[in-house]
Amino acid sequence: MTHWRVGNAPCSWGSLEFDGLEGKAIPFSQMLDELAASGYTGTELGDWGYMPTDPVALHGHLQRRGLSLVGAFVPVALKHPAAHAEGEAKTLRVARLLSAVQLRAKSACAPFLVLADDNGTDPVRTQNAGRVQPAMGLSDAEWQVFAQGAETIARAVKTETGLPTVFHHHCAGYVETPDEIGQLLARTDPGLLGLVFDTGHYTYGSGQYDASSASVGFERFADRIWYVHCKDCSGQVANQARAEQWDYFTGVRNGVFCELGQGVVDFPNLLRRLDARGYEGWLLVEQDVLPGLGAPRESAQRNRDYLRSIGA
Repeated sequence: MTHWRVGNAPCSWGSLEFDGLEGKAIPFSQMLDELAASGYTGTELGDWGYMPTDPVALHGHLQRRGLSLVGAFVPVALKHPAAHAEGEAKTLRVARLLSAVQLRAKSACAPFLVLADDNGTDPVRTQNAGRVQPAMGLSDAEWQVFAQGAETIARAVKTETGLPTVFHHHCAGYVETPDEIGQLLARTDPGLLGLVFDTGHYTYGSGQYDASSASVGFERFADRIWYVHCKDCSGQVANQARAEQWDYFTGVRNGVFCELGQGVVDFPNLLRRLDARGYEGWLLVEQDVLPGLGAPRESAQRNRDYLRSIGA
């Protein structure tokens, strides 16, 4: 079996991109110390400003801990044409930082610009995360705008920095369900925009909270998957969220994205499928927690130990 590089992300320490949650997370230096001590070798950037935005300073912090910068998550309200120009400027700012750090690290492995919808901002999508119905989705005209915006941003990133862009399907956004992922991929250039496959968001967003969900999704979209986020999904919590009509944030607060091996995602099967397809990229652990919840250091260690136990 392939020996993959395994990283973790600031969101596992409570650094999330949602409005109202900024500034409450564990300090980045503590996060990096704990991440490295838990046995991970890479991280994402986190929300802009959480870690240093000066490439020399950021490279220094990473280098001292033996860490690679794997990518950065950038949300853009792609449904709205008026948001595209600002979104492109914001994305390029992040891409320039990633590129500058890569240059200083002299790394042959390019970090990913992880593009996403402005998740958690639409009331209907946020209220119905994990159980979205087709009528809640984008119209054909809105899909055209959304896809064109994503492709334009990916092209700008590639032209200016040479970095690859992957789209992050995500609950409480407009690309959540399997068919919505398929719509976006069908409408965008496969040479410009790949997919980051998030096992937890896929399982919850599919509405099928069982072990087969992520495996089916992986095979459906394997040709566009450039990057993998390892996240588990608690079937028990997801079903309770459905029964009690919880919104996205209530589900997260109650542990819908649980520690690896504690939910329904069949990670051993996923690793076998990755190996069969020759995937040699990063496995990036994400356990979305709201600031102040849980014990991130201990969870990070258990997640790393679990992946080691199944060969990663």
